[in-house]
Amino acid sequence: MKTLPLSLLMLLSPLATASWTQESFPAFTAIGDGQFTSSAKLAKGQLPLRLYQDRQCWQPTEPIKLNQTLSLQPCGDKPAVNWRQFRAGEYQLRIDTRSGTPTLQLSVKNLTEPLNTVVSQTCPRWDGKPVTINVGNSFAEGETVRDFYSGQTATVKQGKISLQPAATGGGLLLLEPAFTEKNAVFNWHNATIYFVLTDRFSNGDPTNDHSYGRRSDGQQEMGTFHGGDLAGLTQKLDYLQQLGVNALWISSPLEQIHGWIGGGTKGDFPHYAYHGYYTLDWTRLDANMGNEQDLRTLVEQAHKRGIRLLFDVVVNHAGYATLADMQDYQFGALYLQGAEREKVLGKHWGDWQPAAGQNWHSFNDYINFSDPTGWSQWWGKNWIRTDIGDYDSPGYDDLTMSLAFLPDMKTEASAPSGLPLFYRHKSDSGAREIPGATPRDYLTHWLSQWVREYGIDGFRVDTAKHVDKATLAQLKQQAVTALAQWKAQHPEQAVDNAPFWMTGEAWGHGVMQSDYYQHGFDAMINFDFQEQAAQALSCYSAIDSTYQLMADKLQSFNVLSYISSHDTRLFFEHDAGQSLFLQQRAADLLLLAPGAVQIYYGDESGRPFGPTGSDPLQGTRSDMNWNELQGTKAALLQHWQKLGAFRARHPAVGAGVQQSQLQTNYYAFSRQYENDRVMVVWVGDSQ
Repeated sequence: MKTLPLSLLMLLSPLATASWTQESFPAFTAIGDGQFTSSAKLAKGQLPLRLYQDRQCWQPTEPIKLNQTLSLQPCGDKPAVNWRQFRAGEYQLRIDTRSGTPTLQLSVKNLTEPLNTVVSQTCPRWDGKPVTINVGNSFAEGETVRDFYSGQTATVKQGKISLQPAATGGGLLLLEPAFTEKNAVFNWHNATIYFVLTDRFSNGDPTNDHSYGRRSDGQQEMGTFHGGDLAGLTQKLDYLQQLGVNALWISSPLEQIHGWIGGGTKGDFPHYAYHGYYTLDWTRLDANMGNEQDLRTLVEQAHKRGIRLLFDVVVNHAGYATLADMQDYQFGALYLQGAEREKVLGKHWGDWQPAAGQNWHSFNDYINFSDPTGWSQWWGKNWIRTDIGDYDSPGYDDLTMSLAFLPDMKTEASAPSGLPLFYRHKSDSGAREIPGATPRDYLTHWLSQWVREYGIDGFRVDTAKHVDKATLAQLKQQAVTALAQWKAQHPEQAVDNAPFWMTGEAWGHGVMQSDYYQHGFDAMINFDFQEQAAQALSCYSAIDSTYQLMADKLQSFNVLSYISSHDTRLFFEHDAGQSLFLQQRAADLLLLAPGAVQIYYGDESGRPFGPTGSDPLQGTRSDMNWNELQGTKAALLQHWQKLGAFRARHPAVGAGVQQSQLQTNYYAFSRQYENDRVMVVWVGDSQ
């Protein structure tokens, strides 16, 4: 998913700027780019949930539930969707249009008639003494049980044990059979995936920091390359292994646009493609990330540690046009010519900087976006739709829209496309003509070649919501074949015999078995969990209903849950309020959740929010805080490591069937998967 840089046209989409209304609520207030909120006091009852964006009517596509992200669709001639309020109170509607099509979340701000849930009445307080726990449903009479957190053991007598929680454990006991000795066989339902923006993690080779003439801005470096690379990742694999990580998702290492675009709504910084979402060439590694040997070494060393490697991949769109690429690959058109052009842009156009009264968006003033001749030499009309030159214009639906004004790939096209036209001037491209191939065929071939050549174990597919399902299914099919071929040729390097794995981003997707699972995906990113975890920060037992629902549903499919991301917010900053105690609780909530989980780099270390300018998401991509790990945040990291190691030992944590206990002096849940059994006990915060 992308930020909204307003690069080429410096416009906002109609959905992002529209006035939203709902007849029972006051006017919506904009709370950021493409986000709107409104609150109202409602009596017990029901009302038709139709929202209006100017004159366009929208309503949910699925049954209405509180605190879950609901996709919206045009009302058309569909019957109205009714929303029932079971309690009188103050309710909030939150609309998010950043993915291109709107989503809605309903929540309760205050209830006139409070809900009398068991969990709300069962938030224990620990008195610091040993706790007696009913364990008879999980462990046999006379069995020795170990608290993995403290290392203490106890023998089950009359279905109970007594243990003293570790002083540093936040009230947790992690119970397992005492005979458990090592990590279990890997299971994607129990995966702990570490997501890293490679450029912001670790710099293993400073010589590639300014590839393609990329420059630092000498200011806050919000959108520039910082130097992180594949070699740096390899150097940190032991760190990830100690965290219990068994899969590493890296930002796309493929070659990105060489130049910058204007960053933020104010153009207050140059924005390079350090995050990997503005692809230029799917057949080459970006030089800032390293070379082919760096990638081979990373895969080999990761596999030796039992860590699978996932690529973030993009098939929905290409990168923006930049001055640097226009000059290097001879496409596009400028209003400036001859001596005037060199006077304004210099010999290397990408070196341009705004003068007094300008900002980083001002480079657009020199570009003639209407000239069809110059732009015909870019991708070519067979490849993209965009409001530039005489290309086909984007549509207004998920599949044909131009997300954040990025050139939209025609993955659904059935006619042969030939190679992108500007590749003729790109002598280092590995792209070769494939007779009869469509854009879909080229993209899936290029991406599966990385699997076949290097043994990449999986993909996280960006903006899957905006890609036709046939392309997604073809990508998975070809990648499965490619990984099987690589493992057959490199049996000594394969981490296991598991097939290729794919997860995807469809904005607003929750714990539901949608048709994405029939089109190539093994899991979908769970957008609901971040909010659910935030609501349980003050009392861990409040997560029980979420855990139970997930554990029940995920017996038949899988999701990938997170608390922080580069596209939403940093949990440590926004939800934990920079509290180390609450960020420790965040580890409990995430790492003990059913299904696969994703740690965003620095969740475990309380990585601070960075400079952000007029783009509120840039601050979520700050540099990894290595310098703090031996100081004030060492204990926080150790807690995350302890829980990560426990999760890696027990597939029951992510894949097991759950049973809960809500006692007056503790909250507990047990999970069992095949022969693996665990029980997690929380005795509450210290009194």
